[in-house]
Amino acid sequence: MRILLYSYNYCPEPIGIAPLMTELAEGLVRRGHEVRVITGMPNYPQRKIYKGYRGKLYHIEEENGVTVQRCYIWIRPKPGLLARMILDGSFVLTSFVQALNGWRPDVILYTIPPLPVCVPAVLLGWLYSCPVVVNLQDILPEAAIHVGLLKNDLAIRIFKQLERFAYRSASAISVITDGFIENLLRKRVPAKKITCIPNWVDIDFVHPMPKAGNPFRERNGLDDKFVVLYSGNIALTQGLETVIDAAQQLQDIPDLVFVVVGEEKARKRLEAYCEDQGVHNVQMFDFQPREMLPELLAAADVSLVVQKRNVVSFNMPSKLQLLLASGRPIVASVPLNGMAARALGQSGGGMVVQAERSELLADGIRRLYNEPALAIELGQQGRQYAARYYAKEQALDAYELLFSRLVKKVAKPVVLAPVPEEVPTHR
Repeated sequence: MRILLYSYNYCPEPIGIAPLMTELAEGLVRRGHEVRVITGMPNYPQRKIYKGYRGKLYHIEEENGVTVQRCYIWIRPKPGLLARMILDGSFVLTSFVQALNGWRPDVILYTIPPLPVCVPAVLLGWLYSCPVVVNLQDILPEAAIHVGLLKNDLAIRIFKQLERFAYRSASAISVITDGFIENLLRKRVPAKKITCIPNWVDIDFVHPMPKAGNPFRERNGLDDKFVVLYSGNIALTQGLETVIDAAQQLQDIPDLVFVVVGEEKARKRLEAYCEDQGVHNVQMFDFQPREMLPELLAAADVSLVVQKRNVVSFNMPSKLQLLLASGRPIVASVPLNGMAARALGQSGGGMVVQAERSELLADGIRRLYNEPALAIELGQQGRQYAARYYAKEQALDAYELLFSRLVKKVAKPVVLAPVPEEVPTHR
């Protein structure tokens, strides 16, 4: 098939949806399909166009058999609502023109967020008379409203209309958790449109590795430390202050250190908070190159997933699959009724504690420090679960099946998400 993939983020951006869409595109090419990717100039997470791409309206390159067609985007380091709307609008306009520059696709897949990309994707589907698949990584604008990122009444009305337009015009909707299915059914989206394909991990790339001789530990003087790792976004929905507060409560353990890996500007706020609270067992680092991700995750004794308590229940952090595949135990400080808690509970790969309760987070970490056999057991269970439910080849199978059914005008739901089980909590 000829597949047009519409994704605002793509390689070489190191986190978020970019690695997933890169693996999907390249995996489909390896299976004999032709893939074009329409994407923006790389800028995330610094929100600054990478060197080599600045000053260009369009840029086309071939990467591992994938034709990557990049477009100009209007970007600002700290976008407010208006700046964000201009950013999304610039991508809508420039990407539509770029998407017309190439062969006619058999099927189009586009990712949300951003939500406005539904407009050019649907227009292209009409022009090319081909099915259009929405890949929902988050449910917007609902999630943004819930955490207070979107407050303007007019903007809310516009985005809600865009959401309805996206669902109504889609040939199929792929979602990453069964919680998304529940949400869409409540909005009267036909069940036959919905396919659950969880986000995946390349279990050959991210795999358990020994801590002894770990390059990240050696470079940063962590060889003799018990490392509690948080790597990823430092934003409004995470609330990393909870991690710093937990670190303060664990300063009585001299060989325990918290390692926070994230974007530099966001880290500065946390560094100031550490200083204000007198916390001295936290070290912070820049994002590591993608090829060093396995060694970074393997440097941990415990990995963290953190969300604020006001995060919507259907939110599913994309890092969870990576952490499970690394074979390290996880402590998740997340809403107990949310999808992250449910998924970790199903995996058996760690502990769930109530969001924004630093004393519970500290207790969970202390327990794993004192019970190394339990830590090993949880890590092994998580790895086994990732290999069984989140393997990349399994996701590629599901997308191939979905696309082929749509191209043949026979679209049926494919549900890969495991049956929910009781979520163990650490209190």
